[in-house]
Amino acid sequence: MPALTPGRLALAAAVAVTVGSGTLTATSASAADLPLTGYRLTWGIKQSYRSYVTGMAQGTFTAADGASQAANNGEFTFTDGTGSYDSTKHTLRLAFRGTLTIESRAHGFTRELSDLRYDSAAGVLTADLVADGGAKQQDVPLAKVAAPTGPEMTGLATTLTAEAGTFLGSASYAGAAGDPVSVAKPKPAPTPTPTKTPTATPKPTRTATPKPTRTPAPKPTRTPAPKPTKSPAKAPAKPTKSPAEPAAPAKGAIADGTLRWGVKDSFRTYVVTGAAHGRITASGGATQAAGNGPFTFTGATGTYDTTAGTLSAAFKGAVTFKGHENNGTYGLDLTLSDLKASVGRGTGTLTADVTSLGKKSEDVVLADLKARSAALTPKNDVIALDGVTATLTDAGAKAFSGYYPKGTALDPVDLSVALTTTAALPSAGPTAGGTTTAGGTTTAGGTTTAGAVTGSTTGGGGVVGGSLAATGSGVPAGPLGAAAAVTVAAGAGVVLAVRRRRTAM
Repeated sequence: MPALTPGRLALAAAVAVTVGSGTLTATSASAADLPLTGYRLTWGIKQSYRSYVTGMAQGTFTAADGASQAANNGEFTFTDGTGSYDSTKHTLRLAFRGTLTIESRAHGFTRELSDLRYDSAAGVLTADLVADGGAKQQDVPLAKVAAPTGPEMTGLATTLTAEAGTFLGSASYAGAAGDPVSVAKPKPAPTPTPTKTPTATPKPTRTATPKPTRTPAPKPTRTPAPKPTKSPAKAPAKPTKSPAEPAAPAKGAIADGTLRWGVKDSFRTYVVTGAAHGRITASGGATQAAGNGPFTFTGATGTYDTTAGTLSAAFKGAVTFKGHENNGTYGLDLTLSDLKASVGRGTGTLTADVTSLGKKSEDVVLADLKARSAALTPKNDVIALDGVTATLTDAGAKAFSGYYPKGTALDPVDLSVALTTTAALPSAGPTAGGTTTAGGTTTAGGTTTAGAVTGSTTGGGGVVGGSLAATGSGVPAGPLGAAAAVTVAAGAGVVLAVRRRRTAM
């Protein structure tokens, strides 16, 4: 990580260093190391991790001993930073007060972070860490910090380390982008100088100058030039394409179609090879691409209207996610089926029936869709909408226990519908068998094994009396509804209930 250079921080050789609102400046030259006091550091670790702890894990953050957390599960601030500034190398070292405790009884983990330190020369953020009551590890590197590009040390990009992944409970955090970090020394805020306000605004009298009289200039007379006579010459050339073969009608019933969607890549990873140690089953006309890829739903029925730019299609198939197995029961047992896509003038919705732990809610609006074009233009009697953006709705966020906020990007949707029975749909690519288990392997049915998971591949029925597996520090890398838990959402009607352990915590 590059050191703070004079060009970046606009520093001359310095003796004294002062920081106000995150700005580093220097005065006359003398000693190399200069004491620093009164700094604060703000860092949120990673927003999706905070959402996981307070959402799916039903846990808490407790900031103490000089640390605090912003409202609405916001970032953490560590205070009373002390250290030194090297005026020859233009680098600084600071240590901050504050302890952060992260706890989840539902997922069985306790983490403690303290003695946060920032070294701009090394470009690293370290802390003392304690996991589940074990021995304290001192000065563990949590994140690499980008060098400032100017005198203000705010919004510096961070990259989580492998040690951070271990501490947070998932190796998938290693190398991931963390929340930005800011280092500042607050000013005393000399705000009592509102004397400038009375001097303001007695001069708006200049706006009454009556110069808008120039607008009625009668120059639009140039518009009636009779040159559009050239357009009718081009019109007769277009009808020559249609008589060759009968095209599908402008509106009617869909003959067939497919929908390709992966829900969310990180969720599939979490279920199969992540903390859930589970499996994914595609059934009823749905298939999954090899290597734990996206799903293809088939047998589309519905209607289209190319003139109005509207399309509504329902698809066959279901996909079931199971994980957090404990003694044959599952804390995560989620099925999506009866998917429907509706698009009008380039925007629309994606809905599904959601079954979780045996409870089913129909037609839940999971995502808002936005196509690349507002037009529906058939080619060879097929309407294809590729790379349609899918964004999590408010109902979808509630359905998946708020682990992802409204507006989170889901996997894109590829939609193809045939307008005639003879139209050829594009290939969905190589597909896997009925079930995907740990390591990306697939089986066509029967019994599957994924790490600690053993059980028959059934549909989407819930398991009564299930419990969360003792995953300890198992933490998802950002799954959509990494839902060993999801609550009943008013308006969404989706139930994904957290199954708490039956063993004593």
